[in-house]
Amino acid sequence: MRNLNRGKKLGAIIIAGLFAIGLSACGTASAETIAKTENQTTTAGQTTTEGQSTTAAAAKKTGTIKGSVAAAGSSALLPLAQAAGEDFMQENPDCTIAVNGGGSGTGLKQVADGSVDIGNSDVFAEEKLDAEVAKGLTDHKVCTVTMAAVVNKSLGVTNLTTQQLTDIFTGKITNWKDAGGPDKEIMLVTRPASSGTRALFKKWAIGGAEEASNAALETDDSGTLLQTIEGNDGAIGYVALPYLIKDNAVMAVAIDGVDATLDNTYNGTYKVWGYEHMYTKGEGSEAAQAYINYMMGDEFAGNIEAMGYGVSSKLSQDAAASHQ
Repeated sequence: MRNLNRGKKLGAIIIAGLFAIGLSACGTASAETIAKTENQTTTAGQTTTEGQSTTAAAAKKTGTIKGSVAAAGSSALLPLAQAAGEDFMQENPDCTIAVNGGGSGTGLKQVADGSVDIGNSDVFAEEKLDAEVAKGLTDHKVCTVTMAAVVNKSLGVTNLTTQQLTDIFTGKITNWKDAGGPDKEIMLVTRPASSGTRALFKKWAIGGAEEASNAALETDDSGTLLQTIEGNDGAIGYVALPYLIKDNAVMAVAIDGVDATLDNTYNGTYKVWGYEHMYTKGEGSEAAQAYINYMMGDEFAGNIEAMGYGVSSKLSQDAAASHQ
């Protein structure tokens, strides 16, 4: 009997041990399963986040700006603004950029009254608008522009003093023989009062003197102005340097022996230049801000000097100080 009882007790202990081992195994399996499940959930969460980031980056690359931007004003800035608009639309096919000329004064008035999103100007808004109206606009300086007096190549005049240039544009000198040229009547090709190019030239080339009016040959279209000078060997006018990049039929005239070049603008020896402004009403729309930022960004920067415009950061301290 004692042996039998011992056997029963031993069997019970073995069974209890086996049961405990089974429970322990089940517990371990459950913990591992939970751990695996938690790890799978975390991994899935990371994949989802990375997927969203990749999608966002892809969306940014293909362009996410939508809507339209209308800009008007400066004829001097027109080529650069149009080129930037075309490139911007390639990256943002759901956004339309329309850029027109019309003169700085016109562009500033139109952005102030809400007719356009951006007013392009060769001068500060305060020079064309009432001070209170100008306060409502935000100035974006995108580059510098150099202005040059231009004549027909056949004329043979390559340099004029500031005084000669002033006397020519104010009508005091009417024949080229009085300015070192041939015996030929001077034909002035002028610009309208709304022109920012005219305002810059008046301030920095002829010392603020009033330009003689020539309504018959007045235009703010730089292409038309150049064609007129090309067709008349006694003609003189002035344009922004970018318009001379591909034009070999006219000649830029040096002023006081200093050529109209970007280098001379940067070092401060050539004075007839100004900042190019893109004005928005307040901060402007999202599309307008994106377009302006693109134009001022690294991706487009190489086009600025290539098209004849200047980079503001390259101005010497003397040059920058002279135009503050």
